[in-house]
Amino acid sequence: MHELGITQNIVSIVSEYAEGKKVQRVLLEIGKLSAIMPDAVQFCFDICSQGTVLENANLEIIKTPGLAVCRQCGAEISLEKPFGKCNCGSTQLDLIAGEELKIKEIEVEELCV
Repeated sequence: MHELGITQNIVSIVSEYAEGKKVQRVLLEIGKLSAIMPDAVQFCFDICSQGTVLENANLEIIKTPGLAVCRQCGAEISLEKPFGKCNCGSTQLDLIAGEELKIKEIEVEELCV
């Protein structure tokens, strides 16, 4: 399960950017064609964040659909897999969305003095 290693890296990156502040929320974007299972990341997040500034943080995941453009006719088509066939019959497709893994936002606790 490579999601464990990916989630450990996400926790490490967010911890670094939080600069010691308690993290309330993390927003991830995971593409449908990325071969990363969002449910597995969610499960691993709870384990990997224990004892860190992310402990008890809310993890939100946006699932990005696969999208490609046909080299032959220029049409954009939705993809469920990293390959497909355009309505024009061409299989020459360039992926333009769906392979993402991005940390979109982090929300940290601000202390009022």
